Amino acid sequence: MKRLYCNGKIITMRSPEVYDYIIAENGIIEHVGKGEAPCGDFEVKDLKGMTAMPAFIDAHSHFAAVADRTLQCRLDKAYSFEDIEKLIRSFMRDNGVKPGEWVKASGYDHNQLAEGVHPDIRLLDRICPNNPLAVSHASGHMGVFNSVALKLLGANASAAPPEGGKFGYTDGRLNGYMEESAFLEYLRKTPMVSREEYMRAFDRAQGKYASSGITTVQEGMLVNELCPVYKELAESERLRLDAVGYADYSSADSIYACLGGSFRHFRLGGVKIFLDGSPQGKTAYMLEPYEGEDEYRGYSVMSSEEVISALEYAARRGIQLLAHCNGDAAAEQFLSCAEKAAANFPAIRGLRFVMIHAQFVRPSQIDRAKLLGIIPSFFTAHSYYWGDTHIKNLGFERASGMSPAKSALERGIPFTFHQDSPVIEPDMLETIRCAAERVTKSGVRLEREKISVFEALRAVTANAAYQYGEEKRKGTLERGKNEDIVITDKNPLEQDISGLDEISIAATVKSGKTVYSAE
Repeated sequence: MKRLYCNGKIITMRSPEVYDYIIAENGIIEHVGKGEAPCGDFEVKDLKGMTAMPAFIDAHSHFAAVADRTLQCRLDKAYSFEDIEKLIRSFMRDNGVKPGEWVKASGYDHNQLAEGVHPDIRLLDRICPNNPLAVSHASGHMGVFNSVALKLLGANASAAPPEGGKFGYTDGRLNGYMEESAFLEYLRKTPMVSREEYMRAFDRAQGKYASSGITTVQEGMLVNELCPVYKELAESERLRLDAVGYADYSSADSIYACLGGSFRHFRLGGVKIFLDGSPQGKTAYMLEPYEGEDEYRGYSVMSSEEVISALEYAARRGIQLLAHCNGDAAAEQFLSCAEKAAANFPAIRGLRFVMIHAQFVRPSQIDRAKLLGIIPSFFTAHSYYWGDTHIKNLGFERASGMSPAKSALERGIPFTFHQDSPVIEPDMLETIRCAAERVTKSGVRLEREKISVFEALRAVTANAAYQYGEEKRKGTLERGKNEDIVITDKNPLEQDISGLDEISIAATVKSGKTVYSAE
């Protein structure tokens, strides 16, 4: 039976214009119209004065890590070492953790801790003297292990850190702190929970995305260890949302051999590389030194030869490449390598490579990205969550230019927004507010790169569909496109910017099926 959405406001995202009804059948939109809704044999979806828009599209996150976080102690509300200790002890007690069992906690931010530094091994050993403990930073780029964990993982002071990573030392001994590839590699060695428990975690993760109006999600770094998990998800009926995976470039061949087939709600989109770290952790690679540092500019975690090799690999296979670049020096390295690779592989310009985060990409670099067909995907909520930290570490002028959406808009280059979940929650409406308001937590205004609410919504709908090469099926409400719809209790285009966070998701529809309802 055909469905009729009516009695509300419908925004197609082709323009801010408001329509009155949608007719859809078999998960595909047949018509979007104005005026009185037609009569007929319809399943009526009464909007009750609410607003329908294209469902939101997650331009970059880590789906499996979001699932993982549902199994871990959350530390995003920790403001001191004492808070960290209380939260972890409560988690262990509430979950009946036995001696010897692994404990994982995530989401602390040393910038918001009273101590102003990362938790150390002494604190972790006091919390968990008989359990291996891994604590992840909110950025996902660094973290700390306790002594029991280091021993089980085989990490010791005589071992060299993996290329592109760092160990922390105190008096010549490992202090548990690790950065970038070192932390990621050792975290990857920690044991997983049972398969069924992990599958249930993915169910919860899908619920989290759907409750935020998102119907397409991303696995932004698919490693070998996740292949059997995604194969089971892809071959079962467990996936209710579309998921696009990007293979760790170093393991791309084996990952494509495992998951390169055709599945209903899952596909491989390409490969992923990292060029630097995070600006709040001062590991982003910058052209100029951090404030108060004589020479330190962060660092690159890939050689230019490695970057070119990855670019050419993607070009030969005709697949997309996602490059994590936070600092302007990382952006420069990526663009310079892409220009060299494109000289031998002109097809690169049509593959829609993506510069992930692009926090401090410069306007002149955006011009070069446009010539290469590279799409910047901005983590624009950084202006709120870490804007004050960036002002401290980089100065007001550089900080005010972060996530330069206005510069990209003025140059006619498509750009997208993301939350890099689980770094922050996959809350698109909060992201829209951050892009249109550009105010830090302390109230400092970074308005230079702010854009309109409509253009911000385009970034997570039409532009995001373009990023995925799915603009013929998603991103706007038009004839022939998927019945992927988010229904909000208020029209975002009619709200004060500061009130966007007060809008509620009433329902999310994926291909005609309701995957979330607030009722």
